Amino acid sequence: MNDALIQLLVLAGIAVFLILKLRSVLGSREGFEKPPQPADPKPVTRQFEVIEGGPDLDITDHAAEGSDTARALAAMKQVEPGFSVNTFLQGARGAYEMILMAFERGDLAAVRPFLAPEVHESFAAAIAAREAQGLTVEANFVGLRELTLQSASFDPATREAEVTIRFGGELTSIVRDKSGEVIEGSATEVKRQRDIWTFGRVMGSSDPNWQLVATGE
Repeated sequence: MNDALIQLLVLAGIAVFLILKLRSVLGSREGFEKPPQPADPKPVTRQFEVIEGGPDLDITDHAAEGSDTARALAAMKQVEPGFSVNTFLQGARGAYEMILMAFERGDLAAVRPFLAPEVHESFAAAIAAREAQGLTVEANFVGLRELTLQSASFDPATREAEVTIRFGGELTSIVRDKSGEVIEGSATEVKRQRDIWTFGRVMGSSDPNWQLVATGE
């Protein structure tokens, strides 16, 4: 046996040894094999805290929880679920400016639907007295520095609701006499005015407008 044959047999034996060793490590695979599937992850369960019967922030933002005012506002909502304290206060802000300026300028026609008969009569009498003296007023609304819900009441028998608001307004005002001379006020000096107004309405009625039913300082 020549040297070449001996070398070939040795190489063949080494090859067989390597193949057997590789099979023992990797194992054998036959045919089409699906790729390994990842293990199913454990489902994630989220825990949520359910809070029921909490305070109505639309009310407690403006009245102490459990107070007479808060209970009155809650009763209004029971009769009229669409009632919102925040929306009411936004309307009161606009009504204050509109009514105040109408009074200062002596023309209540545009705000007549928003005044209770007694308030309208009182305002009209003050305007008439002013005109009888030959006085005219030039006023300009600057802004509102305070708007606070002071109190509220509700009569479940009649469904009559009243809400009292404290306003702090700022305006410029000039009062002129018959000759046109300025006798009071300034076009540049801002005057601060404080008013406490009470608005009333029958809850659940078809008329959405609140009326000014009382005024004070």
